[in-house]
Amino acid sequence: MEKIVSLCKRRGFVYPGSELYGGLNGTWDLGPLGSDLARNIKYEWWQSMVASREDVVGLNSSILHHTRVWEASGHIASFTDSLIECKKCHTRFREDQTPEKCNQCEGMEFTSPRQFNTMFKTHIGPVEESSSLLYLRPETAQGIFINYQNVLNSTRVNIPFGIAQVGKGFRNEITTGNFLFRVREFEMMELEFFIEPGTDKKWHEYWKENRLKWFINLGIRPENVKVVDLPKEDIAHYSKGTAELWYNWPFMGFGELEGIANRGDYDLTQHSKLSGRDLTYTDKSGNKYLPIVIEPSVGVGRAMLAFLVDAYTEAGDRIILKLHPKIAPFKVAVFPLLANKPDLVDKARAVYQHLKLELKIPTVWDDRGNIGKRYYAQDEIGTPWCVTVDFQTLSDATVTVRERDNAVQNRLPVSELDTYFTQKLK
Repeated sequence: MEKIVSLCKRRGFVYPGSELYGGLNGTWDLGPLGSDLARNIKYEWWQSMVASREDVVGLNSSILHHTRVWEASGHIASFTDSLIECKKCHTRFREDQTPEKCNQCEGMEFTSPRQFNTMFKTHIGPVEESSSLLYLRPETAQGIFINYQNVLNSTRVNIPFGIAQVGKGFRNEITTGNFLFRVREFEMMELEFFIEPGTDKKWHEYWKENRLKWFINLGIRPENVKVVDLPKEDIAHYSKGTAELWYNWPFMGFGELEGIANRGDYDLTQHSKLSGRDLTYTDKSGNKYLPIVIEPSVGVGRAMLAFLVDAYTEAGDRIILKLHPKIAPFKVAVFPLLANKPDLVDKARAVYQHLKLELKIPTVWDDRGNIGKRYYAQDEIGTPWCVTVDFQTLSDATVTVRERDNAVQNRLPVSELDTYFTQKLK
């Protein structure tokens, strides 16, 4: 993990939040490459969950909801962690992560556990009073549930159907750590899939298999990810069954990557009661019921961390980030063999601009140092292919294309690069 954190900062994937002022615990900023990696992950999720399907639509709800939303969902009453406090320095810990002695002052005495609501509070309007109290959302799911009827009324969806959303969430975690694994501000990719009662077992199995395949198809090694059905004592009180995708993390072994929950009809029941609105669904036969909901939910940062960990490879003195081409920040790097030869530079710039501007392939230009150093740098940031324009290019219009993972080099005509990369990126 230390090597990955160092690589992420050095190469512009992830920076510590507010580092200029000493940092802010539990926050991280995505640098240029991290922004691209996260955007690619979200794009692939959206393509899989929405764009390629006929039974899922998208939503982008607000971060701020009416306080009664959180009353109905149970977050105000029960979205809590049990914490203890060091009596000497007052450092707080989650009860389930209590050390034998405080890691700040080495104190040995702790307070009794007490409940701590992990939602961030804020206020709306100029006066801070109880009537203006709001919460930053700890999940995007409730924005979907309170818009469920709006979606039904404004689209042609019929059950079974889903509503998907990608958006920010906030949790005032007592203990953060392990880089992007547990943070206070995060982005979630969530789907609420509404189904007929009695079909939930079939659909739960479907989404478990679907989500496992998604990670494997984007490069996670099959031996490093698995589906685990949680025992009843470890799931939310409203859940009719929760499974998780577990990844083999370097800091803990197998642990949660994504949740796939059978939420039952809990949320719609609660919102129907508190709002006084009838949220039942009427099918084509006239049958009325509250749908059951299956929810696959994963954090962008946690998914990003899994992809980075799984891709990180050391080969001698080289570091290779073997990211799947679909999520790699840059797909191609273009070099002139020598940066001080105008003919090579001009030809290389023409190839670079064609790939980047005309084919719209994310392409980076690199003419720093010698060719070996450029290969090394591109390997570290996960660029799958490097194209080198050399003196032979000037005579026969061919270039060298180098593969990242095996360092194999092929000679290709410039005119065939379009087809070559288009096929590779399918």
